[in-house]
This record gives sequence, C-alpha cells and structure tokens, in this order.
Amino acid sequence: MQADLTAATPERAPRRILLANPRGFCAGVDRAIEIVNKLLDIHEGPIYVRKEIVHNRDVVARFQARGVVFVEEVDDVPEGSLLVFSAHGISPEVRRVAADRRLHVIDATCPLVSKVHLEAIKFAKDGLFVLLVGHKHHDEVAGTLGEIPGRIGLVETVEEAATVEVPDPGRVAVVTQTTLSIDDTREIIEALRRRFPALVTPTKDDICYATQNRQEAVKALAAVTDLILVVGSENSSNSQRLRECAVQAGTPAHLIDEPGAVDPAWVADKHAIGVTAGASSPEYLVQAIVDRMLDLGDFAVEDFGRREPAIVFTPPRELANVRSAG
Repeated sequence: MQADLTAATPERAPRRILLANPRGFCAGVDRAIEIVNKLLDIHEGPIYVRKEIVHNRDVVARFQARGVVFVEEVDDVPEGSLLVFSAHGISPEVRRVAADRRLHVIDATCPLVSKVHLEAIKFAKDGLFVLLVGHKHHDEVAGTLGEIPGRIGLVETVEEAATVEVPDPGRVAVVTQTTLSIDDTREIIEALRRRFPALVTPTKDDICYATQNRQEAVKALAAVTDLILVVGSENSSNSQRLRECAVQAGTPAHLIDEPGAVDPAWVADKHAIGVTAGASSPEYLVQAIVDRMLDLGDFAVEDFGRREPAIVFTPPRELANVRSAG
C-alpha cells in the first residue's frame, strides 16, 4: 500500500509581523506634542516653534497644516510673539535672545535633557572640564555645549576619546546625549576612563530610559526575525540607533517614515519581520506601515516584548499663564 506522503509533509510556518514593545513615543515627546496641542486650543495668535518640536517629519507637517510656524532661529520670530522651544533643549544664549525680543516662551525641553544640562553646569562649577559624548550636529548637543562654553568639549567616537585634549587630565567629567547607542557610548566612556582614570560620571546614565528600553527590545527582536523596519525620520538620532542595533545584532534593517517607503522586495521572502519605532514616531505611522505590509503578503501580526510602565512629565508652569487673546 502506498504511504500518504501529504500527511507527512510538514506545514510551512505562518509569516509573521512582530511589533516591538516598547516602541514609539516617550514621555518627553508626549509632553512636547501635548504642549503644542494645548497652545493650539487656547492661543489665538500665531505659534512659533524653534527647530522641529520633535524629530519626525509627519508630526511636524501635521502641525504646520494647523498653522504652527517652525523657525531655525529666534531672530526669525516677530517681537512679542509666542515661541516654543523644542524637546531637544537650548543654550542660555538662545534664552537671552528670546528675552531681548520680548518673546513669550514656553519651554518644551525634555526633563531628561535638562538633567544633562544641570549635570554639566554642576561639574563645571566643581572645577571639572566636561566632555560631552554626542553627535556634533544634533540639536540636543548644541544646547548642552552652550551651557558652559570654554569648559566643555565634544567626543563623538572611540578614536576621538583617545586623542581629545583637556586642561587637566586629573579633573575631567563626562555627560552624554540622551539618544545614543548604549553599546557605543559604553565603549567611548571606557576609552575616556583609560586616558583619565579619575573621570567623574553622573550618578545615573544620561541615555534616557526610552532609548535604552527600545534598544534592548530591538536586540531581542533581531534574534527572532529576518528583517526589522524602524519607523522614524532620518534626523531622529534614537531611530537611527535602533536601526544600527538591529544591524549589529545581525539582522537587516531599514529606517522608514512612511508606508510608501516599504520596498516590496524587502518583504517578499521574509517569514518574520520586526517593526519598531523611534521615540519621536507616532503609533499611527506604525499601523499605516503594518497595513502596507499586509497588502504585500499574508502575515499574522503579533506583539513582541513587554510594554514599559507609563511615565508622564508635568507640563511647564508657563503654559498655565497663556491667555487665549494671542
């Protein structure tokens, strides 16, 4: 009698989309966006924002469609207007110019960025030269460097850590940008410590909880997927670091910020695709990109990992003083 070969053939595993947890907006981004939304509700005059409120192209475009005006510098804002500082922080010089122009300022700086500023100021007051680990052209770095000019230097790489010059090698402290790669930053700080054994560090890591949690989630996701899509804009540091984390873990990854950016060739032969989002990327973009992939293949969508506890930062006090008269 002939054997039933059909019954012996193993079933092909279903194709899956795994949604990383945690992903997307962090408390600092939530706070900044809520500030602008609140101002749109209560303020009749134009609302200006210095730089992008958060580094996400779609979020900025939606606010522009509602009348928010984004400017590069304070000098671009008419005197006496309402100005919001972005989540990335600003230097004292920017505050001074805003005051000179009699601007009504609402500061949306993330409290965790403000923490780094305060650390740098304290270290400088203690007579230490401060080294800032970060990316030269990032808005957050510009604000931190501006807090203590002449008493702070920037280090971007391990190679720079090996050559950076300081006034007194025995009196050096380090702070970091909040959205860096955990692993890369650790290597840089280890290199600095080899050169400066007395290096002073903050009591708690400067890389924010959201950055750390999302990077750890991507590392776990990379172990069980064929491809990872990171939802985020090109100028989002934390989104770029997520893509790098996936690649370093051995899984191909692409950074995209709209459904149309999904290349059908990427997903054609993949059976497990991970999706995550940078801390400045809204969940509606994640869902739109998932819908795009569902159009390209028969996938089951599953959650992966644990959601992080809800964290809420209080709004700035100045927001309560805004009147609807403009």
